[in-house]
Amino acid sequence: MLSNYKLVIFDLDGTLYEGTDHFDYYAEKLKENVKTEYKAAFTNEYVEMKNGNHIVSIGKAYDVKRDLVLTIDPMTLMVTTAHKWDGTEVSPEETTKWYPATLEFNFKDMIAIGDGWWLPFVTAKHFGVEDCYPSYLATKEYMVTDQFTLDQLPGLKEGLKELKEQTQMVLVTNSDSEDVGRLLQELDLQGVFEHIVTSAQKPSRTTMIFEELLKQYNIKAEDAVSVGDNFINEIAPALLLGMKGYYINPHDFKMNHGLLTVIPSVTKCFS
Repeated sequence: MLSNYKLVIFDLDGTLYEGTDHFDYYAEKLKENVKTEYKAAFTNEYVEMKNGNHIVSIGKAYDVKRDLVLTIDPMTLMVTTAHKWDGTEVSPEETTKWYPATLEFNFKDMIAIGDGWWLPFVTAKHFGVEDCYPSYLATKEYMVTDQFTLDQLPGLKEGLKELKEQTQMVLVTNSDSEDVGRLLQELDLQGVFEHIVTSAQKPSRTTMIFEELLKQYNIKAEDAVSVGDNFINEIAPALLLGMKGYYINPHDFKMNHGLLTVIPSVTKCFS
């Protein structure tokens, strides 16, 4: 139970709300910037990714400059294999030559495909879209309009408020402060978290942020837990620090680790 920990760190996007409609909207906005002759291919590739029939999938990385899809060890962030967009495997010699050390993600040239936001982004990059940020902003704006419905997860609000009475809770998210305010209002979760870290730049700054929080709250790593849907962003850094990790994954996930708990939804934390 989360109440057993002295500090619970939650992610926001994909953790405190679910659904994929906003990802599809983002893909459509990105496709507007794709050359006409590639628009149909863009849609086909993205649909294949969502159906699990593409070399690009959540949990991998994407090298924008080389247009390569990288399979990585999520704990060490070392590349194990590299594939071209069509699925052809790059030779082990070339892979080791190009990726001899731990990957560093900068959200520009090297992308961690940690959740559904990155599938349309990577597709757009493959098809030559230079600037994806305006499409992202347009999607965020869409998410706070009447046309978009952000469904509240059953029991989440009540569970979080009860947990707040038992332990300390922090929200750490890559979303900026304005987006976070809107989303928490839409979810009716204002005032639930005593500390909110926005624009966190996960995964590159996750370890530093977690270490700072442990120091700020003066607790040991084993007394803290990270809850999120992005293994690279939120779970692997926690496990490496000796924290517990609650990984939200509704699909089959095979990894044994003494500090890891896999759940299909954040609501399972309160049942």
